[in-house]
This record gives sequence, structure tokens and C-alpha cells, in this order.
Amino acid sequence: MAEIHPQLQKDCLVLGRFSLCHLLLTLDANYPWFILVPDRDNISEIFQLSREDQVQLMHESSALSEKLVQIFHADKLNVAALGNQVPQLHVHHIVRYQSDPAWPSPVWGKLPVVPYSAHAISELIAKLKRSGLSELNFV
Repeated sequence: MAEIHPQLQKDCLVLGRFSLCHLLLTLDANYPWFILVPDRDNISEIFQLSREDQVQLMHESSALSEKLVQIFHADKLNVAALGNQVPQLHVHHIVRYQSDPAWPSPVWGKLPVVPYSAHAISELIAKLKRSGLSELNFV
């Protein structure tokens, strides 16, 4: 089992696990912001994954993306694997609205981080559980 990078551990909460990826919630309530982290050692780029893992990553990302758009009624979903600050491969899934304060720009560094309350995290997890994302095993 690959260890999740310390920066991701600091900035996120592990919500669950797909067959390939850990699902993390970025602890910034400004945006519904989730991250998939493949459970593979020493991988920084998608092309470094096996072909099977590449397909599985795309499947998990697409399934998560569909549910996030439905749950949060997103105007747009930003999906990106940047890795400029965290070298471990991780794929951001950020729900965006035309009314959000960073629109249409990227969200990075636009606003101070707003922590989630315990209640808000519980509600968010409940929404995900009700969404029918059957491949996700919650922690």
C-alpha cells in the first residue's frame, strides 16, 4: 500500500477507497474539492501507471466526476493532475460554479482556506453515500 504524501495528509481527509485510488476531501470549504490518489508507489505521472491502472484511474475519475456534478449541481467540474508541489500522482476534482469567487480563474490561491465543520463533513459524506457510488468503500 502506497503512503499518501505528507502534504496531502495535512491538507485532506481520507474519505474512502476505490479499487485503485484513495478518495480524499480537500479541507477547504470554499469549494467541493476531491482528490484521487492511486495506490501505487513512486508514480508521479499517469503514463507511469500500467495500462490496466490507467484505464481504472479513468473509470474511477469518470464515476466520481459524474456523481459530483449530480450531487453538487455543478456548472463545471475541473479535473487536473498537476503535481507541481506534491510529486505523488493525484487527480483534483473541483466542483465549480459561475457564482464562485474565483470563477472563471483557477481556484489555487484565490481565497483563504475555510475549514469544514464536523457537521458539514458528515453531511458531505452522507451525500456521497446516498449518491450510489457503489465502487467506493468509505473509511
